[in-house]
Amino acid sequence: MKTLPEWLAYIEQQHPQDIAMGLERVRAVAERMRLARPAKKVITVGGTNGKGSTVAFVESIARAGGWTVGSYTSPHLLRYNERVRIGGEEASDAQLVAGFEAVEAARGDTPLTYFEYGTLAALWLFQQADLDLAVLEVGLGGRLDAVNLVDADVAVITTVDIDHTDWLGTDREAIGAEKAGIARPWKPLVLGEIDPPSSVLRRAYAIGANAIRAGSDFFHEPIDAEQWRWRDVGTELELPSPQLRAPVQRANAATAIAALRALRKALPRTAYAEGIAAAQLRGRLQPFVRDGVEVLVDVGHNPQAARELAASLQARPCAGATHAVFAALADKDAAGVVQALAGQVAAWHLAGLAGARGQSGAQLQARLAATEAAAASLADSVPQALQQALAQARPGDRVLVFGSFHTAAEALHWLHSAG
Repeated sequence: MKTLPEWLAYIEQQHPQDIAMGLERVRAVAERMRLARPAKKVITVGGTNGKGSTVAFVESIARAGGWTVGSYTSPHLLRYNERVRIGGEEASDAQLVAGFEAVEAARGDTPLTYFEYGTLAALWLFQQADLDLAVLEVGLGGRLDAVNLVDADVAVITTVDIDHTDWLGTDREAIGAEKAGIARPWKPLVLGEIDPPSSVLRRAYAIGANAIRAGSDFFHEPIDAEQWRWRDVGTELELPSPQLRAPVQRANAATAIAALRALRKALPRTAYAEGIAAAQLRGRLQPFVRDGVEVLVDVGHNPQAARELAASLQARPCAGATHAVFAALADKDAAGVVQALAGQVAAWHLAGLAGARGQSGAQLQARLAATEAAAASLADSVPQALQQALAQARPGDRVLVFGSFHTAAEALHWLHSAG
């Protein structure tokens, strides 16, 4: 195997399950690879929503301050290389292949999942790069996630809400207990929401982690339409609005600032404003314009994310109507997502998603029989539903495409190919 596509096809087949929680196997392989610390400083970022954006802000601010930074995120949208960034650039095919070769040489007969392979390869690449900072997005949960191999200097939990209930539990307390597994004794734990579950706070107290809470230990507030303020007891920063356009992105940026300051490693004050202004991330209300119609592509896939989408649409009303293209995996709370957007969408277009966790547009519609999407137009695929929505839309309208990373990826591929 010499190409990245060949390696990706290979690693998909090396474990009988897509998801296999637990650290024993992946830790054993990491020890054989002699993986120590991936960088001089490490921040791990967990939570239900906002993880990818928070990683992007941390990376951008640290790079603006002159640090060499590696970031690891998942899943990807357009190509696997997006998951691993070193010095602001996506890892090359050759780098990723070298990482997979290192994992394969060390694993012996230990089965690894696709995510575990990718995590170990990223950590190996970071270790070779002599980084000042590694920013690692936690995958599913926290306590038993492969990223939790690493003892971070600062752990972040952005938000806790209902998602992945088959694996993490059915309420915020149970899910919070799993997320809090990334905290480390006597190290900072940055909490990005004002009212985190008590299970998270109990875990921090039990191990002596220093909980740094939004709304208690750090604050953010608007100055005007273009500026906002971050402050804690000893510092106040006036900052530009992020390019990432949802209102919640200021909270994500504020959490990122708190995490960097918790490292106790000096950054120039100018780095915060420069980094906030420069941070970018695909699939977060990513805008396009086609024939006078604005198209917004977002990866939001659970009710909490949908509530933030509703707030974003309300904060920036369009001249016309909003059309929604929605495709969701079968294990998601699709009805809760639609209900969160009630009143913001004039017309719904439902699409199918392929794969073991996918479902057809008709199956999705059946699950939405009691919602305002019950009379939606149906399509076999996201590109087909998007074309239907654009055909109905008029100049001044907008089309929101969302529901999963798969949905956003299919929309982005079609939009790019259609020019």
